[in-house]
Amino acid sequence: MKKTLTRKDFLKRTGTVTAAVMLSPLASRTLHAMQPIEKIRIGIIGCGSVSGVYLPHLSQCPFAELVSTCDIIYERAKQRAAEFNIPNSYPHIDQMLSGAGFDLLVNLTDMQEHGRLNRQALLAGKHVWSEKPMANTYDEGRALLDLALSKKIRIWGAPAVVNSPQFAFMSKAIQEGKIGKVSAAHAHYGHLGPTWSAFFYEKGGGSLPDLGVYNLASLTGLLGPAKYVSAMTSIVTPLRTTDNKGEIPVEAEDNAIVLMDHGNGILSNVQCGFNYFDPYGHEGTGQNQHTISVWGTKGNMGLVGYDWAPFGVDLATLEQETPVRYVADAGSYVWQQGASVIAEALATGKEPLITAEHALHVLEIIEAARKSGATGERMTLKSTFKWPVV
Repeated sequence: MKKTLTRKDFLKRTGTVTAAVMLSPLASRTLHAMQPIEKIRIGIIGCGSVSGVYLPHLSQCPFAELVSTCDIIYERAKQRAAEFNIPNSYPHIDQMLSGAGFDLLVNLTDMQEHGRLNRQALLAGKHVWSEKPMANTYDEGRALLDLALSKKIRIWGAPAVVNSPQFAFMSKAIQEGKIGKVSAAHAHYGHLGPTWSAFFYEKGGGSLPDLGVYNLASLTGLLGPAKYVSAMTSIVTPLRTTDNKGEIPVEAEDNAIVLMDHGNGILSNVQCGFNYFDPYGHEGTGQNQHTISVWGTKGNMGLVGYDWAPFGVDLATLEQETPVRYVADAGSYVWQQGASVIAEALATGKEPLITAEHALHVLEIIEAARKSGATGERMTLKSTFKWPVV
């Protein structure tokens, strides 16, 4: 069982105690290490479609105080601020960072901007929760984590799939040997592709960091860090019509299959793409099929629904060959809860299951998959993370 950090230990780790880290704005609000922080002040950057899902959740979080919005399309920042009674709005990150004080930056911008903006926030002494991916390359992401460590602040990256009760059930079943020795797993996620922004199809976008990232986080979280990666990637639809730029050439992969070797004989694969007809659509409403399957020598499991919106696990074993459905209720888990979980962690010292190291490992897999797809080589990975997660 994972040891729960005390509040004192957590605050030492995050840099909110001791004179050595008093430059942190969160530390300046915590002069006494054991004084509870009632709310974490949050600044949101990126006020497009994703913010419309994040903000309702954050506005109900007892550990969060929404301080600022920011968007280069300033009308969007002002609209979100008015909608959720947020007192400050800004058209640029420079103004946001020099404006009303806050503790945690929640980055919901285009994925190509994540690394640059996350670095700027860390340099300003802010903790960071970033939508996926937290950077555009593994080296860039590793540099962000090193920067955060040097400043004794924290950075985390989506997705939050390890928080679901279905993930916990599957992880515990594997650790307890309910399906015997694990041999293989498969995961898939795809639809016909978003139209509201061109960035999904431009360099630095693609189906792997937008869709495959969920499955890669789930499978590595369940089976352990990958040691080797082989992949094939392609572009099925070379031209796309987008709402903000009209017709554009597709530069990033819109189709991918990734094979991972987790060691100990365990192999898994992920397929994802923007060319999948899916009657459940982008939102996945009504999806009641297995999107993740794990096989072992004594049983198998299937995750019902997408890993970002699961509602059950079917388990069959040698003793019970007819599958039985468990954790059919999703409980309080939603994919957009990551920033709320991090606000709670910073406020209470409750260490989250989500870690920057896991997000970086997934980012390295994505980068390795692209290199493998381009060269045909089997790629060796260098990153890892603490496992098992649950």
